[in-house]
Amino acid sequence: MKSGVTRLVTIAVTVAVVGVVAVVGGRKLAGWAGGLGRPTDVTAPANVVAGAPITIEVPAGSAARQIGVILAENGVVPSALAFELAVRGSGVAERLQAGTYRLETGMTAGEALDVLLRGPIVDSYRVTVREGLWVTEILDSLAAQTKYDREDFESALSNVDSSHGYGGGGLRSWEGGLFPDTYEFTSDASAEEILQRMATTMDQRIEAVDWSELETLGFNTREGVIIASIVEAEAKLDEDRPLIAGVVLNRLELDMPLQIDATVLYALGERGKALSTKDLQVDSPYNTYRVQGLPPTPIGAPGLASLEAAAHPVRSKYLYYVLTDKAGGHSFAETYDEFLALKAQAKRDGVIP
Repeated sequence: MKSGVTRLVTIAVTVAVVGVVAVVGGRKLAGWAGGLGRPTDVTAPANVVAGAPITIEVPAGSAARQIGVILAENGVVPSALAFELAVRGSGVAERLQAGTYRLETGMTAGEALDVLLRGPIVDSYRVTVREGLWVTEILDSLAAQTKYDREDFESALSNVDSSHGYGGGGLRSWEGGLFPDTYEFTSDASAEEILQRMATTMDQRIEAVDWSELETLGFNTREGVIIASIVEAEAKLDEDRPLIAGVVLNRLELDMPLQIDATVLYALGERGKALSTKDLQVDSPYNTYRVQGLPPTPIGAPGLASLEAAAHPVRSKYLYYVLTDKAGGHSFAETYDEFLALKAQAKRDGVIP
């Protein structure tokens, strides 16, 4: 079905053609009737194959006539005059914008005008931020995937807002406040806009989770996100996430130190290190071998699965877990002796060092 613009253009072109003298020589002449000295027309090349995709750039300040010439020379419309008549007949000259457009060869003037009236295409790109990254790693990842430097993002963070209280105290105050996901941004998006989108998405994800179960256990949403960040750091398989969250809660309720390696690695600022006895003694509020309770902030960016796991933990008697599967699965234990047995078996199986 033809659009309103296309129908109107058809009428306008039909009427206007009465005043057009003949086209001479394929790409040359076409003046107004009455000898008003109209510039010669530009027509499409004779060998144009219709339906071929083509990208057209319309320069800033281009009038309908100039746009028509560009379209005709590239075989998009039959002639520059036909396009200009289409614009005049529909009264939309002021709506034409500079920019990049995707059209096809062999279009009618009305069809091409319809495309241009939708506005230029906006170049965009995708950015992926993995779950569990520290905020410093997120900024490095963004710098590697965008035109901005790490320093640009650090500076921009001071202008980013969070409805859940993140920010306001340096980089670490943003830990857990930027949601890990794949985002699409326009090419002109600023560093601040990129970070604000991630912060707003985290706010939305937190609000979408039902925290009432955790709240009945005496924990607030902020603590829930901290638990979720621990789950994100420890779990490899989704089925383990609510079980690990349950272990964290059980130890907190019994006033047991969490003794979670991921919190020590965060305190050290190192990834994948085999922790030594000296490492476990590091003086840091994030060292859950020495400090009771939860760390003061999240230790990474939790994804939605970990947020849900923290909000809906599996309640059990488990107090320990060990990585026992090379695919990333954990086994769980109620007693320390059971934990030691699982750990010994995992070592024999070559799962842990």
